[in-house]
Amino acid sequence: MNGYWPDGLVRNNVIVMNGNEESPANGHEPVEIPIDGVLDLHSFRPRDVKDIVNDYLDECRKRGICEVRIVHGKGIGSLKRTVHVLLSRHPAVIDYHLDSALFSGDGATIVHLRREEIAEHAEGECNESGLQPLD
Repeated sequence: MNGYWPDGLVRNNVIVMNGNEESPANGHEPVEIPIDGVLDLHSFRPRDVKDIVNDYLDECRKRGICEVRIVHGKGIGSLKRTVHVLLSRHPAVIDYHLDSALFSGDGATIVHLRREEIAEHAEGECNESGLQPLD
């Protein structure tokens, strides 16, 4: 990705979306999407989901975030199915499952990613907490 994101730039761990008709803000103000391991897809158009999910997962891996929560909502389930197809094809995804019923249940999916720096862990995966170990 090298700092570019669909209609936006990555700056200081947030994605800054441009203020045009293609942005989730409908053309008025830039929208910042923090790269913090939680991606809420409610404000995005379905046709943008593929690029958003793939790029967000890649950015999370670059920052050592190996557990990601993708909020797709419950609805009729078409966005959830789209997200699950994307996850099943993404090479860095170890596994994914619906969130706990105590939280959003089938309105969100938890994703476990392989670490980008394979040399740091023999398995090339994150530790169980999803966080990088402190040196």
